[in-house]
Amino acid sequence: MTEREAVAHLLRRATFGPTADEVDRAERVGVAATLDRLFTVPATASPRPDLGPDPVARLPREADREQRQQANQERRAQVLRLTEWWLDRMVATDDQLGEKLIFFWHGHWATSVQKVRSAPLMLRQLETLRRHGRGPLPPLVDAMVRDPALILWLDGQRNTRKAPNENLARELMELFTLGHGGGYTEADVKEGARALTGWVVDRRTGTARFEARRHDRGPKTILGQRAAFDAGSYAKLLADRPETARFVAARLWFRFAGPDVPPPADLAGPETVATLRRILTASAFAQTRGNLVKQPVEWLVGALRQLGVRPSSRPEPERRRLLAGLTALDQVPLRPPSVGGWPAGVAWLTTSSLQARLRTADTLAGSAAPAVLARLSAAPPDGRVDALARLLVVDRWSARTRAALTPLADQPRKLIAAGLVSPEYVVC
Repeated sequence: MTEREAVAHLLRRATFGPTADEVDRAERVGVAATLDRLFTVPATASPRPDLGPDPVARLPREADREQRQQANQERRAQVLRLTEWWLDRMVATDDQLGEKLIFFWHGHWATSVQKVRSAPLMLRQLETLRRHGRGPLPPLVDAMVRDPALILWLDGQRNTRKAPNENLARELMELFTLGHGGGYTEADVKEGARALTGWVVDRRTGTARFEARRHDRGPKTILGQRAAFDAGSYAKLLADRPETARFVAARLWFRFAGPDVPPPADLAGPETVATLRRILTASAFAQTRGNLVKQPVEWLVGALRQLGVRPSSRPEPERRRLLAGLTALDQVPLRPPSVGGWPAGVAWLTTSSLQARLRTADTLAGSAAPAVLARLSAAPPDGRVDALARLLVVDRWSARTRAALTPLADQPRKLIAAGLVSPEYVVC
């Protein structure tokens, strides 16, 4: 692997999709300096969107049908505004690794606005992931067990000492911390549910609050330890377990390195960013090149970055077509299909997804910045396929792909669209 191929591989995995200029800069300074830059947190953060209050939460109890319909319409508009804001941030942020890590955590603590029904609560959860997602696991787990959106998503507000609801405790162990087969039993789930009793969500304030009368204060035995566990001490017990560190490290490897190469031993670091640095510097990481199918959001955002398209600057009909493309590809931010998150790998390579990708690629190519088109068109016709590879940060085309692209050399937009759906671009 050449130096350019090495930094391109690193940037394809550590960002939503590098531009050719970013690869040029990384090649000049080398892998080590590029890593340091990726892990540097920008001094100023992007402003959060002003969503306003939750329109459904402020409805009076005696609201009539028309008022409720109006509130629901405003709620949907808020969700759309938040989704577009996040996609725009993914494209524009200088903190590409940090934003991609937030997207990882969003899929890990998979929570859907379709059940939560509140854009402000989903924004609050994203801010929690942003605040704690880089650091050690205990503060993150502690914050998430009290997160209003997660509590609503997994029925935590129905969990009382008289009628424990096991949903949150079960998924907390199986999907968020210990992992399936992580050493817990059904009895641990039941006891964990008792520990989480008492938390309810106040939609008007957008917060979770503890109601002591709903909480089971009795002793519980969880993972062999007996104490009067509550949400905080239960979260700490799980987050401190070595099984949790190993499970989360394996999930990070799966999403950033891929499923085909086994993760190295002792991958988990004291903080999430330390684990991520170990992943990106592991000798096995180089072996993962060309085996990771891009998730639809990664594919779309990477293409927008490389084509010089800022979603917020595009007309509304065009933005709607881009979101419609993600909907057809079955991955829209804030709407994971289940608590298990989104699928991976060949699940994204179905016949229907190819058709949706073709339509969306046409939209993307039609939106390409004039400077991008000019640069591609400036290459001689017999060099445009290679110029496209540089634009899309593809190391090389297969003979079959090159043969399919070559006849399109005189039609830059069609050439771009075809490159975006090529195997070399979709699988990185």
